[in-house]
Amino acid sequence: MDTRTHLVEATRGLLWERGYAATSPKDILSRAGAGQGSMYHHFTGKQELAVTALEESAAAMRAEAGGLLSGEGTSAERVIAYLERQRDSLRGCRMGRMTYDADVLATPDLLRPVAETFGWLVETIAKVIAQGIEEREFPAATNAHQLASMVVATVQGGYVLARAQQDPAAFDAAVEGATRLLLSWSQR
Repeated sequence: MDTRTHLVEATRGLLWERGYAATSPKDILSRAGAGQGSMYHHFTGKQELAVTALEESAAAMRAEAGGLLSGEGTSAERVIAYLERQRDSLRGCRMGRMTYDADVLATPDLLRPVAETFGWLVETIAKVIAQGIEEREFPAATNAHQLASMVVATVQGGYVLARAQQDPAAFDAAVEGATRLLLSWSQR
């Protein structure tokens, strides 16, 4: 791995653990095992490096979720596969974590990959649900966007519950509730 990649990977980890505001360039360099001038050789500064790290985290999240949502099975099965994907619920979501950081919310370049990723996720799940509506798996009156928003909110809210209670079972309960709701809704 080259120095630039080490810097990006270190930043991805630190953003997830600490957030943007609590991550210093010194922390990044230390985690990356890079020399003092390395960051400025590859990036204009911490913000550009963080944007790159967020974009890479977003790409990874899209690839993983996209694989589950475009896989085999009914619409409900694919959405449930996304819900039930193995996660470290006590660590939370790499992208969702950024929405708690005031500096990210106040900086359009930092917020853009986060907002775009969640927009993409809701839209992608809504398309899967719309397919289920077309195939009469879900009732015709189903609002695909609203149901997709509920799925994403369940995952993000499940992270919050698990972290607040320091108990992965809180996340699991939220996912199980959404799964049961989807299954009962899709059997109408």
